Amino acid sequence: MWLKPEEILLKNAFKLWVTEKDNEYFVLQRRRGYGEGGGGLTGLLVGTLDTVLDSTSKVAPYRILHHTPDSQVYWSIACGVTKEEIDQHWDWLQQNIMRTLSVFDSTEDITSFVQGKIRGLIAEEGKTSLVLEDDPEKFREALLRFEKWFELPAQEKLVTYYSCSYWKGKVPCQGWLYLSTNFLCFYSYLLGAEVKLIISWDEIWRLEKTSNVILTESIHVLAHGEDHYFSMLLHLNETFVIMEQLANYSIKRLFDKEAFQGEPALSDPLQITKRGLEAHAKSEQFRAFFRLPKEENLLEVHESFLWVPFSHFNTLGKICLSENYLCFASQDGSQCHIIIPMREVVNVEKPDSSSRALTVCVRGKRALRFSEVRDYQRLANTIRSRCGISASPQHSASSEAIRGECQSLINHFEDNPEDVTLMVGQKDTSKTVSTEALMTVFHPQDVENLDPKMLKEKMKEQSWNIHFSEYGRGTSMFFTKKTRDLIVRGVPESLRGELWMLFSGAVNDMATHPGYYTELVEQSLGTSTLATDEIERDLHRSLPEHPAFQSDTGISALRRVLTAYAYRNPKIGYCQAMNILTSVLLLYAKEEEAFWLLVAVCERMLPDYFNRRIIGALVDQAVFEDLIRENLPQLVEHMTDLSFFSSVSLSWFLTLFISVLPIESAVNVVDCFFYDGIKAILQLGLAVLDYNMEALITCNDDAEAVTILNRFFDSVTNKDSPLPPTVQQASVGNNDKASHVSVDISELIREAYEKYGHFRSEEVESSRKRNKLYVIQTLEDTTKQNVIRVVSQDVRFTASQLDELYNLFKRQHFLSCYWTMKSPALLHHDPSLAYLEQYQLGFQQFSELFSLLEPWAFCTSKSTLSLWVFRLIDENQDGLINFKEFCYALDTLYGGSFTNKLKFLFKLHLPPAFDLPEDGVIRKSPERGRGKVDLQAYLKQWQNEILKKEETIKDLPRINQAQFIQFSKTLYNIFHGDPEEESLYRAVAHVTSLLLRMEEVGRRLQEPTSPPPEATKPASTTTSVEPSSTEQASGIPKTSDASSSHNGQQGAADQSATDWSFSFEQVLASLLNEPTIVSFFERHVHIQTKLGQARVAQLKLKANK
Repeated sequence: MWLKPEEILLKNAFKLWVTEKDNEYFVLQRRRGYGEGGGGLTGLLVGTLDTVLDSTSKVAPYRILHHTPDSQVYWSIACGVTKEEIDQHWDWLQQNIMRTLSVFDSTEDITSFVQGKIRGLIAEEGKTSLVLEDDPEKFREALLRFEKWFELPAQEKLVTYYSCSYWKGKVPCQGWLYLSTNFLCFYSYLLGAEVKLIISWDEIWRLEKTSNVILTESIHVLAHGEDHYFSMLLHLNETFVIMEQLANYSIKRLFDKEAFQGEPALSDPLQITKRGLEAHAKSEQFRAFFRLPKEENLLEVHESFLWVPFSHFNTLGKICLSENYLCFASQDGSQCHIIIPMREVVNVEKPDSSSRALTVCVRGKRALRFSEVRDYQRLANTIRSRCGISASPQHSASSEAIRGECQSLINHFEDNPEDVTLMVGQKDTSKTVSTEALMTVFHPQDVENLDPKMLKEKMKEQSWNIHFSEYGRGTSMFFTKKTRDLIVRGVPESLRGELWMLFSGAVNDMATHPGYYTELVEQSLGTSTLATDEIERDLHRSLPEHPAFQSDTGISALRRVLTAYAYRNPKIGYCQAMNILTSVLLLYAKEEEAFWLLVAVCERMLPDYFNRRIIGALVDQAVFEDLIRENLPQLVEHMTDLSFFSSVSLSWFLTLFISVLPIESAVNVVDCFFYDGIKAILQLGLAVLDYNMEALITCNDDAEAVTILNRFFDSVTNKDSPLPPTVQQASVGNNDKASHVSVDISELIREAYEKYGHFRSEEVESSRKRNKLYVIQTLEDTTKQNVIRVVSQDVRFTASQLDELYNLFKRQHFLSCYWTMKSPALLHHDPSLAYLEQYQLGFQQFSELFSLLEPWAFCTSKSTLSLWVFRLIDENQDGLINFKEFCYALDTLYGGSFTNKLKFLFKLHLPPAFDLPEDGVIRKSPERGRGKVDLQAYLKQWQNEILKKEETIKDLPRINQAQFIQFSKTLYNIFHGDPEEESLYRAVAHVTSLLLRMEEVGRRLQEPTSPPPEATKPASTTTSVEPSSTEQASGIPKTSDASSSHNGQQGAADQSATDWSFSFEQVLASLLNEPTIVSFFERHVHIQTKLGQARVAQLKLKANK
């Protein structure tokens, strides 16, 4: 590797380096302790020094120096891991540089020329891979160490590296932590003790920051049931964020493909960088905090003060700029933030350059003044350019014309507020889409009704109107503590839909996609899928007590929204609980708004909740368990197994308490959810358990605890709800309500915020990431146990052996996915498929793994035999092998009888396995997991498997001339290298000649005058080894019969002289007479040894390729 020329002094360096070659201008040196003559105390000391110090020399045992005569100064220009590598550099210098140097007069010119040439080589090499690194030179050195120490495949992309201590037992090892796209690696070498650790990200169960008495702060990694701790990190938080990003990226890409969409920054595993991961993490946090669409990325951050009109002072915070939004969040604890869509910005002014301020004018005659912005000029230009693009992308009018047009639009909409919806270009092309919230249709408010509940409702509306006048209304409203206080007290019925749209960010989605929902409804109308069938089944189960869903109006709107979403996002399609949530959304929001609210919930606020494995809900239940341990220790002491609360609370999370609370109370919970996200649901869950603490502690079993919680939910009321009894949901346990004291939902929510509102949303997100690893690995472990249970019934391997085989099989699958996004195995992986079909191997992956595990070393990964084995065990001929098929083959080879092993080898040389020409191409590889599941095909396949009879040796077809020759070659290959090789070869030769003689005798008996069809009958008694010759006749190719009918008896005789075949019984009987061959196949082979060797060699085999 060429190095950036650095000046070094050799005065004391000869103690560490030995000169191997030199000339007038260059010196090639070898590090002491490496190569011939190394080792001993020198090797130990130099190796330790090389590991601890951060220098190229510590791992590159060879280097080339440039010098000029009569100079004590040397320049390092190249280093190498191997002698071959450094010799290539040396030869290049001799051929390309040495001749040129003779033309220079001064030594300074020579040195300048050499340095320039080396820098040019480095720049050429680093054009693609190192341009994004902060310090390319140091990164090159680290990359060299990484490749030498861990011997991973060349495609593996090193992301970053850190110096740290790794705790192995109670003794720390100082070394280097390397984080690459697919692996976490650590290396340490201290006084002869080498510590090397390689953990793939997909094997990690836990990743968290911890601290204790010994380790003040460290990173804990749990993998393969072992705990690993890394401490003494200079930038621990930065390191942890990168590790978290890489682990999460691996989980999404390899396990949870349903969530792996719209990740352009991480689309190519070969181009991931530290900078890209950090930017991705910041953008994720930015989108989550401000509830922005997933297309937005954090582009710029500026520290500034914002003038807050309602408080009359400047608040310190940060301006965050994305493609289409300008956001501000305070840092002084006032919990004030604001979101300004670029489409709402009218102008940007710079009133005062002395205070480095700029004013952003937005629609509605509002202005925001940012001061003390360091780069205010550039920020103002950036906002202007983005607003100009978003305001009128298709026109090139002058700025004055645009400003005049905007002002006229503003004046028009201020005079005609009812036309506001048309500002975003909303289409009104479909009369089928409902334009009113169902609650306004089925329960219109009576303005003249002045009962106490309606008066309280009017007071709430007045409070919100005052809030709007102070803090603004719509997309550019200030969010403050006062906003949350109003939410906790309850949202008025008339404002609920508007505020849900605002708090969830759905208002921005709808504004930027005008007409999208109408088009979806038209496209999805009349489609028939598994999702639409499930939707039809659940339509009448959605809030059946509510009048809105007892009519065709509500049912049709619900059908349109759910079907449109299933059409938009087929990976989710439809999941139970979506109908309950959507029905509540339709009560308070217009149909299109309800659709965008559903999008916000499913794709942003509750990620991975509504997929086939409800991973998101399981993750949040794990977060909930952690919070119970922290906040309710009394409950934990009484109920050590908290999994009960996970099963009980699943419906709380999936339906946001709508399924357990009366509808008039549940909507208050939904209010809080849209403002605070999942944090509000977690808080309320803790408050519910806290309220019932005494009763839960005294209960004797789970059933009693469930009864206590159900009674509690039935007793929850909303005393301020203006809804009439006909609209309010009837509770299941209304008869027992008198025996249970009623609880007001507003009081319960207020108590939840007061007691458990201390943890921040950022902490919840961090806990989500930490628990997601554990949840997915638990699901994967369940899959493994189910697969092993099915396979173990038909094979002789032990459970532990099957466990190791499964791990190797799964790892081989991942090895084909690590460095590409288009691997056939990755494209076919679908977690929703049956357990056995989730992980499958294509031919290339199979041949590599089979070459490590087969017992006789007859099948190299490039051998055509591996192709024949693959074709034989691929029963459905889809070009993919599942774990069950793989185990059946190995079980036959390791534990089968002599007859079964020979039958396996025999079938390898019959179609479809033996198929010439052998091009290795799998011609059939259907897409899996796509579209509607064909249940009839699955049932038919299942029936065929049940009815399938066990194959007997008489069912096997005969083997022809070409196949038999190849069968003999296969036996020779199997026996190669065996101690009894010569005797085995003689035995095969003897069997082959015996079979040929038998065939010749049979042929001569058929030659007499009898015609070909009847000539087979006398041969049936010629030998006891041969089966009935009617089988032999049926085994002769049909072309022989055709030739006979066409050319007569002479043609048949000629054909029989060239074509001959053997049955399996003939081959078996002949081989049974050779004790050497029988003992070879009956010899016990230890699979445990093979498994251990394969575990070590699996990754190296991939690296060598």
